[in-house]
Amino acid sequence: MATALSLRDVDRLLSESSSDMRTALADKVAASLTRQSLSPAEIELALDIVRILARDVEENVRASVSRGLRDSEHLPRDVAQKLADDVDVVALPLLTNSLILKEDDLVRLVRDGSTRKQEAIASRPNLTESVSDSLITHAGEPAVAVLMGNRTARIAEETLHRAIARFASSDRIKQAMVLRPSLPITVSECLVTLVSEELQQHLVKAHALSPEIASDIVLRSREQSIMHLSMGSSEEELAQMTAQMYDNGRLTPTLMLRALCTGDIAFFEAAMAIKGNVPVANAQILIHEPSRRGLAALYRQAMMPENLFDVVRAAVDVVGETGFDGNARDVERFRVRVISRILTVTSSVSASDADYLISKLGDIVGRAAVP
Repeated sequence: MATALSLRDVDRLLSESSSDMRTALADKVAASLTRQSLSPAEIELALDIVRILARDVEENVRASVSRGLRDSEHLPRDVAQKLADDVDVVALPLLTNSLILKEDDLVRLVRDGSTRKQEAIASRPNLTESVSDSLITHAGEPAVAVLMGNRTARIAEETLHRAIARFASSDRIKQAMVLRPSLPITVSECLVTLVSEELQQHLVKAHALSPEIASDIVLRSREQSIMHLSMGSSEEELAQMTAQMYDNGRLTPTLMLRALCTGDIAFFEAAMAIKGNVPVANAQILIHEPSRRGLAALYRQAMMPENLFDVVRAAVDVVGETGFDGNARDVERFRVRVISRILTVTSSVSASDADYLISKLGDIVGRAAVP
C-alpha cells in the first residue's frame, strides 16, 4: 500500500536509475492523487513528480502514469495532452477514460492519431457531435464501427448520412448503425436499401420508417409464410416481431391496415392481440366471429382509430369469403380481391393509404402478367 509522498521521493526520482523503481513511484503518485484528503502542498508535490515522470525515457514508466491517473481530476491538462500524444501503450488509457482531455483535444487526436487511438476515443462515453463528426471524417472502419456501437455517443443526422456514404460497402458499420438505440427516419430509410433482410426487420421493429417502406418490408418478409403458419414456428416468430414493434411504438394502425389489406391476416391478428392485450387465439376468434361484434369489441380495446373500422371490417369480410384457392398465384389473386374491395370504401380510406393500395394493386397485377 502506497504511503504519503515526501521530498525524499523527489530526490529518489531524480537519482534513481532503475525504471522499475520509477514505475513503482509512478504508481505511488497515482495512488496519492486519488485520495480526497491531500493538502494543497501534497498535491503540488505530487504534480511536480508527475511532470517529471511524464517525460521519462522509459515507456513503461510513462504508461504507469497514464494508467494510474486516467480517472484523476488532478492531472494537469498539459500533461494529459503530452501523454495522449505519446505512443499507443502510453496514450490509450487516457484516451479511453480521462475527462481532463477536452473536445478540441479529442478532435485533434482523431485527425492525427493512430487507428488504435481513434478506436479508444470512439469508445469514450458521451462523445459530442463534433468528436463523432471528426471520427466519421478521418477515422477508418474499425474506429467508426466502435463509434456506431457506442450507445452514448451523440451523432448528428448529417454525420450519419456521411457515414453511410463513406462506408456503404462496410457491412460491419451498417449493422452497427442499424443496432443503435435510435436513428433519424431519413437515416433509417437510407439504410433500408443497403442492409440484409434481417437488419431490415430490425429497422422496422426498432426505428422510425415511413409507413410505405415499413409496410413493404413487413409484407415482403411475410410473403412466404402467409399460407403456412400452422406448419412451423412462424406464429411464435410473428408474435415476437409484433411485440417488439409494439414496445418500440412501431405497430401503427396504418401499418396494420396495409398488412391486412394486402392479405396478411396473420400479421393483423398478431398485432390486434398485442394491442388488445389478449392471446392470439382469442384475437383470432374475436376477429372472425361472423357478426363482427367480436371484431368491434377487440378493435375498441386495442384503441384503434374509429374512422378505420369500416375498412378493417370490409377486409376481414373478404378474408372470410375468399381465402386462398390453392392454385398458382393464389396469394396475388387473394390480394387483388382484398384491395379491390377496400378501395370501394373510399370514404374511410385516407388518400395516402389509397395511393399505397393502388400502387400495390398495380404491382401485383404487373407481376401476374409476367409469364
